[in-house]
Amino acid sequence: MPVLLFSVIAHEYAHGYAALKQGDDTALMLGRLTWNPVKHIDPFMTILLPIVLWIAHAPILGGAKPVPVTPRKYRNFKRGDIIVSLAGVATNLVIGVLCVGLIALCGLLGRVMPTLDTSLGILQAMMMLGVQLNLILVLFNLIPIPPLDGSHVMKYLMPASWAFRYAQLSRAGLAVLIAVMYLAPRALEFWLWPAFHATNVMISAVDGTILPTTFQWLPR
Repeated sequence: MPVLLFSVIAHEYAHGYAALKQGDDTALMLGRLTWNPVKHIDPFMTILLPIVLWIAHAPILGGAKPVPVTPRKYRNFKRGDIIVSLAGVATNLVIGVLCVGLIALCGLLGRVMPTLDTSLGILQAMMMLGVQLNLILVLFNLIPIPPLDGSHVMKYLMPASWAFRYAQLSRAGLAVLIAVMYLAPRALEFWLWPAFHATNVMISAVDGTILPTTFQWLPR
């Protein structure tokens, strides 16, 4: 949970920071450019929806409160929209790569300081989960269903008339996404498969640094 919470907050913070760099200070003015998790918790998306889906034995979906942006403030509307939309997934990708480096660092420290083996094993397990969670967040947010980040890029690949109707799907986007997860889980698994494969490849690169105590902290 700490890794996931940090990752989704970093994702939203990146959106707001990118918007600021593109000329939109909405997130800054509303106090959303902060690492305080309370500011990013949405009563419905973060708490109620995951609980309801869990009770209903449906695929669990949740997220942080979206950072508010005002696209008309961007210095260049199209470029700004694309940059801001992809800032979140780019941040999750960077976090995933950094987690690999931290896995190796914890392993090296564990060999130099055996007394910290258990503590470093916990951190290493968290970083291993961090790789997978962040790569999943990258691909999940790139699903081209409005209002997910991938839809903001997809609409620019369509004729203007199609793009307008496509963007209107955002009103029912959450329902469409839940329907896809529930009715076509294989399609979602296929979409996310590269994240699981890349996780295995990246962790295999530092496999020799993984401490024996790490595995007891990983989900079975």
